[in-house]
Amino acid sequence: MGEKHPPEAKVPPKIQEDKKKESLRETCPQLLQEQGGTAENKLQARQPHALPARLPLLLLTVTRGVCGIPIIPLLQRLLGGRGLPQRQRREYHMEKPNQTSPLVEFILLGLSAHPKLEKTLFVLILLTYLVILLGNGLLILVSILDSRLHTPMYFFLGNLSFLDICYTTSSVPLILDSFLTPQKTISFSACAIQMFLSFSMAGTECVLLSMMAFDRYVAICNPLRYPVVMSRAVYVPMAAGSWALGGVASLVHTSLAIQLPFCGANVINHFACEILAVLRLACADISINVISMGVTNVIFLGVPVLFISVSYVFIIATILRIPSAEGKKKAFSTCSAHLTVVIIFYGTLFFMYGKPKSKDSQGADKEDLSDKLIPLFYGVVTPMLNPIIYSLRNKDVKAGVRNLVSQKYFSR
Repeated sequence: MGEKHPPEAKVPPKIQEDKKKESLRETCPQLLQEQGGTAENKLQARQPHALPARLPLLLLTVTRGVCGIPIIPLLQRLLGGRGLPQRQRREYHMEKPNQTSPLVEFILLGLSAHPKLEKTLFVLILLTYLVILLGNGLLILVSILDSRLHTPMYFFLGNLSFLDICYTTSSVPLILDSFLTPQKTISFSACAIQMFLSFSMAGTECVLLSMMAFDRYVAICNPLRYPVVMSRAVYVPMAAGSWALGGVASLVHTSLAIQLPFCGANVINHFACEILAVLRLACADISINVISMGVTNVIFLGVPVLFISVSYVFIIATILRIPSAEGKKKAFSTCSAHLTVVIIFYGTLFFMYGKPKSKDSQGADKEDLSDKLIPLFYGVVTPMLNPIIYSLRNKDVKAGVRNLVSQKYFSR
């Protein structure tokens, strides 16, 4: 039989706590002083900023986790998560606040998911772009060289043709390049310039079309006063004001957009730097951008559409009062080309931004493709149709083109 030992007397918890503090007082008296206080002091003892001053002492007891502080995980977190398991490292980086740094470039997705469609669209867009340059360039040349076309209507038409060339040139070369290169990137500064040019040209065209409607209203409803009302001192500032309004609005929106933080998000789900697609990448409040965009839509879409509609109500009413059928046909032919261009331009815009969103997954994929192709139609096909519509429906333009071609031919 072994010798029986008397059971050890139970030490009260308070005495155990006192002995623990006494044993720790020799190793970490400063930490003990903080730990002996309130829960707030214990939290402060765990803060990373208190660690460097006590680092030599903590390294001596790093394996024991003295004073209730988990030393190793704390050091791992101070090192940016290195040494943590993969799952904890991922959680650590998710907990870190978003840090913004200046973006260098954007990645344009375009039609990356449809490589076969890219090749087809490259040929079609290239041919369309060449037609745009040829047709609008020829229209500008004819309106300058033919003295019979030195009227307000053809002055506005020359501005519209030049605007279409600038608008397509700001985006089409980039789109064609993105179809050929696997790495579809654009620098931040080039993206800002493209946003400014495309928004400026679109805004200018909205105002310019309303100025052309006013010109047609005066020509049909007040033909005797037309030379006075639409003198050179009037229609030149009207065209210049259209360019100025579009440029100022674009400068405001582009400045607001490039000042936003993007938090590393740089993938634009579009062919080019479309301002709405860029705003979706921002990781800050864009309420100012949204409000300013709404005001701009009222100024450049709502007001011009209302003005054009009222103008054509008066124009149609005047045409219907003309007694002869030949007179009605002649009067309507002077504004039919402009009306066709207005319907195509604004019809595409309202269809592009007013169509309902699909909730079905397959419908969402088709919708994503249509959301890219419709702006492409708006930005490429519409400028190609403008010179075709005006040349086919206007005898003066066709006569000017024939005279220009015959002069070039006989000069040889």
